[in-house]
Amino acid sequence: MLNRIKTSPIPLWVNLLVVLLIAFMGIQVVWNYFDNQVLLDSGITIQGDPDQNVIYTTAGRLVAMIAASVLVLVTQNPAQYVVVMFMSAVREAQEGFIDPLYPMADSPISPTADFLIHVVIVAAEVAALVVVYRLWKAQDTTPARQLEGA
Repeated sequence: MLNRIKTSPIPLWVNLLVVLLIAFMGIQVVWNYFDNQVLLDSGITIQGDPDQNVIYTTAGRLVAMIAASVLVLVTQNPAQYVVVMFMSAVREAQEGFIDPLYPMADSPISPTADFLIHVVIVAAEVAALVVVYRLWKAQDTTPARQLEGA
């Protein structure tokens, strides 16, 4: 896989961003599936099956996003990257508003700082989305692609 990444048209910084996002999502998956004490410490109450349903559903969705992100790292396909980066930017943009509006009890930063951090992350994801979109479109207009469609 490393050779594929080295020879890929996808810039290294985009691949590193995806790896970083996988790491952040992976930590959240561990918290949701296995370490509910972290959730309790942050102010989330877990009082029964409905709460567990939300927690495990969130973890399952994160696992699906991790799986899609790993797939793009393996395939290095710009079209697949477009989907993953779009999904990541939309997710993070929502968190950028949700986290400051409803901060965790043990949040180490202010809501304003949290918002600004999310702005930086979303900007990086949007920049990556633009890069992979352009790569995908450039591949889509090559003569070989035009012949396949004929």
